[in-house]
Amino acid sequence: MRFGGLGGWEWLIILIIVIVLFGGSRLAGVGKALGQSIREFREGVSGGKKKDEETDASTEESASQPPP
Repeated sequence: MRFGGLGGWEWLIILIIVIVLFGGSRLAGVGKALGQSIREFREGVSGGKKKDEETDASTEESASQPPP
């Protein structure tokens, strides 16, 4: 199924128009910023899970030790 009724040639023409309007260097900067944002988001999500796992592990360790 074609997305929005646009085929390959239509997307190619749209891409050429976008490059002409914004320039290649500006689009490269946008791509770089997008990549950094995705990387930071993934690190944040995985960092949150690691902190939760560390908290769970420390809670389990303290629960398994007998009181003094």
